[in-house]
Amino acid sequence: MHTKFLYLRRPQFELLSIMKREETVDYHIKSAWHAISRMYNQKAAEEGFTTAIGFVLININSKEGTPATKIAPLIGLETRSLTRMLKTMEEKGLIFKKADPVDKRSVRIFLTEEGKEKKERSINTIMDFNQQVRELVSQEELNTFFGVFEKIQGVIEQVNVSEVNKPIFEL
Repeated sequence: MHTKFLYLRRPQFELLSIMKREETVDYHIKSAWHAISRMYNQKAAEEGFTTAIGFVLININSKEGTPATKIAPLIGLETRSLTRMLKTMEEKGLIFKKADPVDKRSVRIFLTEEGKEKKERSINTIMDFNQQVRELVSQEELNTFFGVFEKIQGVIEQVNVSEVNKPIFEL
């Protein structure tokens, strides 16, 4: 006799039907990140750029430049998106490109003086926000917070591994 199994990737709808969205972990993470993102975007807009550009600026070495191929993985961007963003940044006078002196096939991204100023403002914005949080939240609470996020990341990694290895159909 041949047995067939169908494994479905199913969310826990039963759990969601008895939980309010405010009781879910992802709701709080998402709403906090959106609030932080809005705050950073507002600050960046005041300076004439975007949060995404600010994150790119922060990840460019101010003295030695940074290989263009290293930036996208640092900030979790697709290469195509980064290429468009670097073009915009170059047009705004924040960066310039130079061939790598060792590997002529590679391009290094350098900050202009204005790019360095915007990078400094981006860093200060992040530092100010973190200082404000640290004034309200004790180090013990932050340690617990960071520990919880490490556990959540572990759950996400475990789910991703098990989903990859779980068959949808078994014949």
